[in-house]
Amino acid sequence: MTVTDALARPLRDLRISVTDRCNFRCVYCMPREVFGRDYEFLERAELLTFEEIERLARIFVGDHGVSKIRLTGGEPLVRREVERLVEMLARIPGLGDLAMTTNGSALARKARALGDAGLRRITVSLDSLDNEVFAAVNDVGFPVERVLAGIEAAAAAGLGPIKINMVVKRGVNEDSVVSMARYFRGSGHIVRFIEYMDVGHSNGWRMDEVVPAAEIVAMIGAEMPLEPVAPNYPGEVVERWRYGDGIGEIGVIASVTRPFCGGCTRARLSAEGKLFTCLFAVAGHDLRALLRSGASDAEISAAIGGIWRMREDRYSELRTAATAGLPKVEMSYIGG
Repeated sequence: MTVTDALARPLRDLRISVTDRCNFRCVYCMPREVFGRDYEFLERAELLTFEEIERLARIFVGDHGVSKIRLTGGEPLVRREVERLVEMLARIPGLGDLAMTTNGSALARKARALGDAGLRRITVSLDSLDNEVFAAVNDVGFPVERVLAGIEAAAAAGLGPIKINMVVKRGVNEDSVVSMARYFRGSGHIVRFIEYMDVGHSNGWRMDEVVPAAEIVAMIGAEMPLEPVAPNYPGEVVERWRYGDGIGEIGVIASVTRPFCGGCTRARLSAEGKLFTCLFAVAGHDLRALLRSGASDAEISAAIGGIWRMREDRYSELRTAATAGLPKVEMSYIGG
């Protein structure tokens, strides 16, 4: 059954955060001054179990037309035995795509197990190839080389082509844009440059720190000419550009300067079972309470359908100084 929201957008993609914890303290997501030693993360009993996640995923896929699931965090690979969850989800009838977004820190040792469990694709966050810049962003001194080793391991495990996400923040890493494009050009992997977004409040977002997608494309195109490519499918959030000589492509995600709310088909499930209908949502809907109160699959499915049918979110299209100041959940909690 296809369910559509108040703006006639279907539900196709489900992003599942498996943990709110991360071993990085990236300045645009989990800055150390907020997520310090005393920060209280969710207790283990508050997290959805793998069985609860799998039950919800089956309902989303079987009853509501979800065809893509992406595991996120926090950092999903810090959740113990997450490959067991991958194996459970990979068996769901009708699920067309199962992916994961990771910072790559544990990927070198986990890639093979993830591939064997049934993961189809992986996206790795990497914000610079310069160790000094990368260390300043992740704020834990993690070296670029170990992330690159993880990318190689993922490719060897059949999880390619790998997508590499680079969040570009002015004054921090915009000088790394061209070198990132140059390094991965011809590798078969795709770098996606993401405009710095106002998710949550911890990152102190300001519009003047956003490097517009048009500027990013111009920076790369000045050295390696680019030409636009048609989307892979309707509603794709990434704007595709290929190199003029045919050796690969890049993508830009311009959710600030060229929002794509009109084609958004994504729902997000937090680590403790709250359903969010937008990355910038103010509040979520508690599905864990239904799961743990003995609700039937039919009752849970009806609740999900009712939530989606009421959905009117288009935050990025309406973004103003006023809306940017609204209370919102953090990126580390809801996933990217």
